[in-house]
Amino acid sequence: MPPRARPLPNPFYPEPRSPVVSDGAKRGPVVLTGALLVTQDARRRVVRGDLRFEGGRFTHVGPDAPRMGAEVVDATAFAAVPGFVNTHGHVAMSLLRGIADERDLSGFLETLFAVDARRVEKDVEVGAAAGIAEMLLGGTTSFLDLYYHEDAVARAVDRLGIRGFLGWAVLDPERTTQKGRPLDNARAFIGRWKDHPRVTPLAAPQGVYVCSKETWLGARALAEETRTLCHFHLSETRREVHEHEAKTGRRPVIWLDEIGFLGPRMIGAHGVWLTRREIEILGTRGVGVAHCPSSNLKLAVGGVCPVVELQGAGVRVGLGTDSVASNNSLSMLREMHVAGLLQKHHRWDPGALPATTLLDMATIEGAHLLGRAQDLGSLEVGKRADFSLFRLDHPTLVPARPEAIVSHLAYSAEEGAIDSVYVDGECVVRGRTLTRASWEEIRRDAEREADPLWKARPPGATTPETEPAR
Repeated sequence: MPPRARPLPNPFYPEPRSPVVSDGAKRGPVVLTGALLVTQDARRRVVRGDLRFEGGRFTHVGPDAPRMGAEVVDATAFAAVPGFVNTHGHVAMSLLRGIADERDLSGFLETLFAVDARRVEKDVEVGAAAGIAEMLLGGTTSFLDLYYHEDAVARAVDRLGIRGFLGWAVLDPERTTQKGRPLDNARAFIGRWKDHPRVTPLAAPQGVYVCSKETWLGARALAEETRTLCHFHLSETRREVHEHEAKTGRRPVIWLDEIGFLGPRMIGAHGVWLTRREIEILGTRGVGVAHCPSSNLKLAVGGVCPVVELQGAGVRVGLGTDSVASNNSLSMLREMHVAGLLQKHHRWDPGALPATTLLDMATIEGAHLLGRAQDLGSLEVGKRADFSLFRLDHPTLVPARPEAIVSHLAYSAEEGAIDSVYVDGECVVRGRTLTRASWEEIRRDAEREADPLWKARPPGATTPETEPAR
């Protein structure tokens, strides 16, 4: 007889929890029975069925999973959803939430540059841990980062169990506070972490405003040599575009193409101020775009990312939160909601960016951007067991009907609906509690390390009245 399924603990009425196995790859097979499976497979099936996973991968997705030798868990009260993929952020900036509100991008950066100059590996690691905790509790299992001191971020990734695609910030040597040449630092970082199972290191040129032609091409050469991704900011504001055009005679995308930089396995963040010609170039070159609607709206960049046109040109578009200094959240649920409403309102079309497309952008399309669609982004046999369990009795998911669950995820679900989160088959969040670390310790460390950074902000940084006239 197969073992009887045991119910999952109810976070509203806490029960004793079973011991957590820290290394999911070494635990035996697990079968979750009767869940509502939001598969995100090629047919986008939403079905009642079982999930079996072992060795960090799914071995059965659908009805009647074999139970022999497995730990069996009753999941009928839950929806299983692929882990969200956050395709742009600066996770270590979690200590800076609210530090530069009500500022345009130039004023925002003025504050951030002043604070960043004082950052060290210790506070970067503490900030990364706080941001990773927030992402895991929100169902994000993979994220793409752009920062410096990425070794510290990688240590936080390793400790908390998330999957990190970590880009070492690359810019011209004369424009950085890094010790040594940023490109050399990126190369060394890639060498140190390239064999980690959940850390993918890469080079990340900051943007056209701090990178020369030599720096851009150096980053491309490094990415090609090490077979890694390349991530960068792209056409976020009109000012950025106009200043680059005044300097070079070309808009950023056209200039990057002409110098021979653009190509596959590249992800540009934002892509707000793009012309039709630039969109066509991105599609032809196979460059992906991380859409960050909340950050764009809060910084008042003045434009709207042409998501529909990008997708029509064959450009893969994922969703990114950007940092909590400019969002101020790492919620991918909120990002889906905002992205959908923004496009519908901007285009006068309630059918623009429907719920199915929004969930695609938060899951399988994000996996495509990272070059990992073969093993991330959906619930399919052979893929990594990265997923979340959403409580179907949560108010934001009622009525819990299969035909409505994708709509609920895109437009109404809140983080409180997420009970458990798995990465590589390991439960890293159970009953809305981190399993690998104490949130209270993470929070105390964050408060301590944030204090000197906030004291370093320029006078008036959080006061709208002192913002320079536009």
